[in-house]
Amino acid sequence: MTTRTIVIGKGDLRAEVVPSLGAGLARFDFAGTPVFRPWPPGGSGDPFALACNLLMPWSNRISGGGFHADGIFHRLEPNLPGERYPIHGNAFHSEWAVGATAPDSVTLNLESDGPGPYRYAGEVSYTATELSLTIGLRIVNQASLTLPYGLGLHPWLPRTAGTLLQAPAAAVCLETHDHLPDGFEPLSRHPNWDFSQPSPLPGEWINNLLAGWPGQARIVWPDNAMELRIEASTPLEFYLIYSPSGDSGFFCFEPVSHVVDAHNCAPSAPWNGLRQLGPGESMQARATFSVART
Repeated sequence: MTTRTIVIGKGDLRAEVVPSLGAGLARFDFAGTPVFRPWPPGGSGDPFALACNLLMPWSNRISGGGFHADGIFHRLEPNLPGERYPIHGNAFHSEWAVGATAPDSVTLNLESDGPGPYRYAGEVSYTATELSLTIGLRIVNQASLTLPYGLGLHPWLPRTAGTLLQAPAAAVCLETHDHLPDGFEPLSRHPNWDFSQPSPLPGEWINNLLAGWPGQARIVWPDNAMELRIEASTPLEFYLIYSPSGDSGFFCFEPVSHVVDAHNCAPSAPWNGLRQLGPGESMQARATFSVART
């Protein structure tokens, strides 16, 4: 069975959306060169084989079997094989409905009954220009109670030997053996994770969230004479960078609205980021990915 995709683009820029697999991207190319790591030939039912995933109603892991809100414990079950904790919400593997379409744009919608206490409406818009792709996210709380919400984007990017990243931040969150937060430390203690200037990616495992990010980043691929500039709106004020090793062939740069396991962190903590949405309230975010030849 052939998976339906929707292609948008303008000039040399092209993006392909997969409505049935989380409304994620199968590919994002410029002049035939992949900007995001492309979906494998013939496609895949694995959402993490996509070029970019949408994260809602939260990003990353939630520990403890769920979270408390207004004195009530809301249970959440693990949602992926091999994962101890629920991760990335459910939008990334849900089927989305296609709304308005045009040669250079598409909007998709999701009505979700769950996970756990969540009841929400999600919307994503993809808009292409000749040099950029803008992804807009919106979520509306349709539950009858106030709940903590978050948003994020999960692009998978090509990693070459010469790849450079520039994404200034103030602090980095260490991780435990099971990928939960283990406290923030200033980047001065971890210079190999300081990307205030264009810097190579670490050669070893990295799966860390960085805080105090102003929403601008730059990725340079000297091998392809190409660069990507990222501009993210509030509340995408954190980013998570993930790559298993120097020869993995990919890395992830994830603009997100809150820290890992924020549901089980004090809302008054210096870094948290979750938004409390009452019934009918909404939050939205936007990120633009602009390409250029170097």
